[in-house]
Amino acid sequence: MEQCNNPSSVSKADRKTIEKNRRNQLKALYSELNSLVPHQQHSREVLSLPDQLEEAANYIKKLQINLERMRQRKESLTVDGNSSSIRSSSVRKETLPLLPHLEIHHVDSSLDVVLITRIDDQFIFNDIIRMLHEESLEVINASYTLIGDTIFHSIHSKVGECAKGYRATRISDRLKKIVGSGHSGAS
Repeated sequence: MEQCNNPSSVSKADRKTIEKNRRNQLKALYSELNSLVPHQQHSREVLSLPDQLEEAANYIKKLQINLERMRQRKESLTVDGNSSSIRSSSVRKETLPLLPHLEIHHVDSSLDVVLITRIDDQFIFNDIIRMLHEESLEVINASYTLIGDTIFHSIHSKVGECAKGYRATRISDRLKKIVGSGHSGAS
């Protein structure tokens, strides 16, 4: 009975509990990280923890490279827009895409939408967000950048596993319809 009251045995039990809780918390964080990384569709095998971490690190590096490319593209578009005194307006109109412009990227469980509109067509963004909610997609992040009278929208959403195939095509078609109807209404 006196051994139970021994302070060293109590602290050992506390340390074991603390360590167990720490390991469980790390396991939950690893699992969450793994769920955020898109995986190859053909690989259904369970990866070891070091492989999962390497895959996450590679994915993050790929995202950083894509982000840098987008920043450079944005900068070049901004520079092109600011150099209007050098070029005539008719030449600039030929080089810019028709607005509104839509890009859809569907990879595994994420759907990324890039929308470029004129400031007068900002209702299209609201219609897209509404449609994504109707389709039960979770909007993770939505942002915009205003350059002159052009708005660059970026929407990152998460789709369920059932959103593959036909449903993904239907969502893309609905997005194109929204932008198409906005484009025809603005012309």
